[in-house]
Amino acid sequence: MPGTAEAAAAGRAAATEHGRRPRLRRVDGVIARLRAIGAGLPAGDGVAVFNRMYLTVTEAVRDRLTRPHFADPAAMAELDAVFAGRYLLAVDAVAAGRRPPACWRPLFELRAHPGVHPLQFALAGMNAHIQHDLPLAVVDTCRRLGRAPEHLAGDYRRINGLLAGVEADVREQLMPGPDVLERVEPLTHRVGAWSVDTARDAAWASARALWELRGAPRAAAALADALDGSVGLLGRALLTPLGLAEERDREPDRERGRTLNQERARVRDRENPAAGRLPGAGNRPAVRRVYRGDQAQLECSGLPSA
Repeated sequence: MPGTAEAAAAGRAAATEHGRRPRLRRVDGVIARLRAIGAGLPAGDGVAVFNRMYLTVTEAVRDRLTRPHFADPAAMAELDAVFAGRYLLAVDAVAAGRRPPACWRPLFELRAHPGVHPLQFALAGMNAHIQHDLPLAVVDTCRRLGRAPEHLAGDYRRINGLLAGVEADVREQLMPGPDVLERVEPLTHRVGAWSVDTARDAAWASARALWELRGAPRAAAALADALDGSVGLLGRALLTPLGLAEERDREPDRERGRTLNQERARVRDRENPAAGRLPGAGNRPAVRRVYRGDQAQLECSGLPSA
């Protein structure tokens, strides 16, 4: 009967919506927290740079949870919330004056460094969150759900495409323009060595290894500690200051120095045109070697050498 079929369809829709609300509520809570963190930080803060990008990713995941996309949306919502929780714990640790995990320390320690480019901050945050936090979050989620990582594999790969798109957008938005590209060649070399696809492949391999060690907690803890340390080392390399800000700050001083030296030379030439010149030597200064103790020093002089 039409009425019965319509009622059944409505009942299924209501049940679907009822099951969707709890998982969306947790993700919505993560989004609200990320927005609050961003609102309390200066735009140029290194943590703020990563936080904006992570908020974009989380909002995109939430959007896909509301429509047919994942094979197991409930499991992916759980993973999303558990995964975000590790970053939020690092933020809370720093706010409370405690040290965050080693993988996060480079970002929090260098967040205000003027020689670190915003793109470096974004990739260093992704490095810590994906290569360390993600495998641990996969294992925690699987334990909560009572399922092996293979159950999440298909949906895990579906997020890869989303993250690759976000990473490409971030690189395009934050990479300097061609007018300064030559000066930031070290930046292009450094960030070009990191890839979200490679990072997520490594994270999945780590998750499977940790899952296999679930019956050997001491071995699993040792592996997690080693992962934390190695990811932290990579993060520190990604955040190696480029020195661009310092160079930019020193440039006016150099220009003033050049101008002052030029003015002094003009005054000297006006007062004594022959000063500083050797017969037949043009403007080239003679070089006199002076020995003081065991150290030889070169001095430039406008007088003939002895």
